[in-house]
Amino acid sequence: MQRTAISAILTIMLVAGCSEIAGDRVVVERAGPDDLLKLRSGPGLGYNVVLGLPDGTSLVRRDCVTEVGQLWCRVSLSEAPGVTGYVSADYLSERSF
Repeated sequence: MQRTAISAILTIMLVAGCSEIAGDRVVVERAGPDDLLKLRSGPGLGYNVVLGLPDGTSLVRRDCVTEVGQLWCRVSLSEAPGVTGYVSADYLSERSF
């Protein structure tokens, strides 16, 4: 019984810790008051728009790639980690949380 409880606690700690280890927390900035940053299905303008993100949206940045001279980062929503896609790095800020 004690071994099962310890295993469960260690598993929970590992899963909880992975969200911070897996990426950097960033926020959307400079999209503009009347515009949204487009979350795309791939790194570039030719990919479908998944959804629009207003300024202030909290994201977890995973990795970034350069495509046609533009830096694109793979991100997920902080509040909904299953929602992922790519955004232009020009609109991400590492403001403290």
